Amino acid sequence: GFKVFPVFSNLAFTQEISPFLMLDYAAPKEFSPSLRKKGVGMHPHRGFETVTIAFQGEVEHGDNLGHSGVIKEGDVQWMTAAKGIIHEEFHSNEFSKKGGMFEMVQLWVNLPKKHKMDPPRYQPIFSKDIPTTTLSSGDINDGSVRIIAGQVNDVKGPAKTFTPVNLWDVQINTTEKEFDFKFEDGHNVMVFVRKGGIICIGSENKQLGAQDMAILESRGEMLTIKGTEDDTKLLILSGEPINEPIAARGPFVMNTQEEIIQANRDYHSGNFV
Repeated sequence: GFKVFPVFSNLAFTQEISPFLMLDYAAPKEFSPSLRKKGVGMHPHRGFETVTIAFQGEVEHGDNLGHSGVIKEGDVQWMTAAKGIIHEEFHSNEFSKKGGMFEMVQLWVNLPKKHKMDPPRYQPIFSKDIPTTTLSSGDINDGSVRIIAGQVNDVKGPAKTFTPVNLWDVQINTTEKEFDFKFEDGHNVMVFVRKGGIICIGSENKQLGAQDMAILESRGEMLTIKGTEDDTKLLILSGEPINEPIAARGPFVMNTQEEIIQANRDYHSGNFV
């Protein structure tokens, strides 16, 4: 049900992309109606957050604490696993029955050491509650930015984060203009192209096509982008690096291997949450 492309590839779980850990993208795919559940059964997480964005289709989730819900088209679920959660994710029953186009991303965001053992929490962020603003041209016809986290043009996104993070869903409708995006000083900045293409204007004018990603070489600066195709869709993310050791194994992300061993021990002994 979730055939995904690992966007960060060999940079996953490294300081180069901190505070982000991993980005999985399920490219648009048509699913036929089915009575079979498609997705991932119960599995644990500890030490970080998962951010699930449903661009097309629906994701149903449930956990060992009794939480459940449906992430519908345009919605975001910001789940803080922290001390530990065991959950499952599937195509929703409604989507499975009728079928259709499915597209989603899941981003893993690291937590600083002082918050890794906090109680788990959910932020269900509905599409209607995600503010939209114009691109830097100010012309609504040129495209838009949906602000999931962080800030653009003094418009703030709804997600509450433990460290400074920007997460923007960007639509570019024209190839005639350049658009500027500003980031806080010191942030790691990444651009992922979901659809279409762009040129990152700079010394090398780096060109990106669909499912390409670029990382800004210098932290916290202006990024200037020009679309090379109409109807270009981007995910832009930036964040303040967490300058702490990263120990990652499977569904656990801690600071030391000893903490990873303890997480495994807790999970298998029933003392996980």
